[in-house]
Amino acid sequence: MAAIIEMDGVSFSYGSDAAHALDNVSLTVEEGDFVGIIGPSGAGKSTLAACLSGAIPHHYTGELFGSTRVAGYDTCDVSLTDISRTVGSVAQDIDAQMVASIVEDEILFGLENFGVPHDQIEGRIAHTLETVGIADLRHREIATLSGGQKQKVAIAAILALEPRVLVLDEPTAALDPVSSSVVFETLSDINRRLGITVIVIEQKVALLSSHCSRIVVMDRGRIALTGTPHEVFGASERLRAIGVDSPRTVRISNSLAACGIAPDATPCLNVDEAYRLIAGLVKDLPHAASTPADAPAPSPHVSARPHAEGASPVLELTGAGYSYPNGGASVTDLAMCVYPGELVGIVGQNGAGKTTITKLLNGLIKPARGSVVVAGLDTRETPVSRIAAHVSTLFQNPDRQICKNTVLDEVAFGLELTGVDSASARESARDVIERFGLPATEAPFSLSRGQRQMVALAGVVVMEPEIVLLDEPTSGLDYRECMTVMETVRDMADHGCAVVMVCHDMEVVSDFAERIVVMANGRILDRGPARDLFADAALMDEASVTPPQVIELAARLARDVSPAFAGITEVSDIVRTVKELMGRA
Repeated sequence: MAAIIEMDGVSFSYGSDAAHALDNVSLTVEEGDFVGIIGPSGAGKSTLAACLSGAIPHHYTGELFGSTRVAGYDTCDVSLTDISRTVGSVAQDIDAQMVASIVEDEILFGLENFGVPHDQIEGRIAHTLETVGIADLRHREIATLSGGQKQKVAIAAILALEPRVLVLDEPTAALDPVSSSVVFETLSDINRRLGITVIVIEQKVALLSSHCSRIVVMDRGRIALTGTPHEVFGASERLRAIGVDSPRTVRISNSLAACGIAPDATPCLNVDEAYRLIAGLVKDLPHAASTPADAPAPSPHVSARPHAEGASPVLELTGAGYSYPNGGASVTDLAMCVYPGELVGIVGQNGAGKTTITKLLNGLIKPARGSVVVAGLDTRETPVSRIAAHVSTLFQNPDRQICKNTVLDEVAFGLELTGVDSASARESARDVIERFGLPATEAPFSLSRGQRQMVALAGVVVMEPEIVLLDEPTSGLDYRECMTVMETVRDMADHGCAVVMVCHDMEVVSDFAERIVVMANGRILDRGPARDLFADAALMDEASVTPPQVIELAARLARDVSPAFAGITEVSDIVRTVKELMGRA
């Protein structure tokens, strides 16, 4: 198969004094490949995407060495328009990429700008919408679409131009698990049926491992590792040293191989593969079917605490409802309580009303029905400024709450607004900045998306609030950043802060949340211990949530193989149970 993209010794820096964002990168992509690119924040992934799409050298200025050839043409020798006829690009910020208000017009815009003959336009629009599975959205306003639907519109607008290569930068960062899977299934379908080469940058390693034919691992501007998903995730220790996570099922199979129970096992990329491996090891053992379940060890992150006797909730929604004036998604009959020191996760499909709950809790919107009480204050009768003295919020898009020229100024800003003197505010800010490993003197907008997320969170943490509301706190973060952020959030809860976290990463929710609230279509379907609700397959299906891999695997093994796996939520407990069953044979 012929190469569609060839990079030879490419180095790039965004200024003469800047470090290399790419450092001597050589990469060949064959036509028809489905390539996943992973790596920690700042590894050069987005810069690599900019080279592949022609944005470097035609949009971003800097020092460029080496060559990138697309369909045989050096990107320095042809125009960005010419490159765009071969390579279609979907940016990280979908809203910034949209140029029209109606789905049909969004697709039409590119076709007209590329000079597609009018007699072909209708056919291309209809065919592309059908290919991506959004024909029913043709006349919808883009502002009314969910994040997953917008993502598919962006993909459709590029596909209509009939590119040979599609480059996507973290296309599922803000999507729920089911919508993320749908986007990847769409990409797999067009790769398989249409032969379009797909290159996707993504933090969700489980999705990449299930769909990509090849994985490229980047670290500090270089390619550190490349191979098939089984080959790359077989090197989990090396990935962990780089700062890249592995799917939980890979951790299980690698652990079983390392301890000699399954020495020849290849990494299990998904629940099906892990189930087959473990069932093959223990299913026919004489004691397996009758071995009772031991109480699983608690998560190393979750430290569930009973409420102190007589403790009052610090957040309380009672029959709360709200409808947006423009007809957007409404929420109805919301009821929940959060106590000091709790970390509660809110999960559900895009458009379920999760972000609306956070806006009700911080007073940005007032309930039309029912009541919302925060730190003893009824939000309908209390100005937002007074509520803000008790509640700090991390919004879904960090760029909407960053306004200062340096990281230090940004993190200290909130304290200064509350009357803390500048010297004390900056001292506290430096402590938090050091904990997060952020560059104090850098401009926030010069940092990566993940680093900007951490800057915004640092501005929340430094306030030491009674209540913190987090809307997708781990979106766009690499594994190390995610753990730094979540351990910090856990520490806040341990010191009495009530934490409400909207999150699409079910592994993070399972690791850190004591309780979860499950939402769909503007309503709360259920609330309770995370372990119990994640194990409710019907509930997860209704909420369009994919349960964490370990919980799904444990439930299948407990049902089909041995009750000893019942209730397990941790990789280590799966491995321990297999060892115990094997030891009894």
